[in-house]
Amino acid sequence: MTIAIGNDHAGYALKVKLMEMLKDKYEFTDYGCYSTERYDYPDAAEAVANAIVAGKHERGILICGSGIGISIAANKVPGIRAAACQSHFAAKYCRLHNDANILCLGERITGPGEAAEMVEVWLEGELEGGRHLGRIEKIHAIEAKHSK
Repeated sequence: MTIAIGNDHAGYALKVKLMEMLKDKYEFTDYGCYSTERYDYPDAAEAVANAIVAGKHERGILICGSGIGISIAANKVPGIRAAACQSHFAAKYCRLHNDANILCLGERITGPGEAAEMVEVWLEGELEGGRHLGRIEKIHAIEAKHSK
């Protein structure tokens, strides 16, 4: 599995720690930013989301201060299901039930140890199928209807 990872300035330190954790188990590409100098989260969100819908990566991780703004921006790209998660439970079930293809984290909310655990459970998770498939199809239908 390949992963696209990106952040704004408020998520830089957590991204560096997560990349250190990921490097031995996963292949990933860093879509920036590369410092704590101001960088707008929509730019990182769009870069990672575009890489996923283009098929360059199966999943993405985005990090900003709260995880919320970057998830909103990523979800504007058709085909993206970005979930802002603040707990192990949310990270696990956004994969199992919602087939989230981007995990969004907040450096100002989630510590590095907890974030690493959330990333791991999210990366290991697979869509359960069943009743969840119909719900995901409804999400796709809403997206298609509003993209015209």
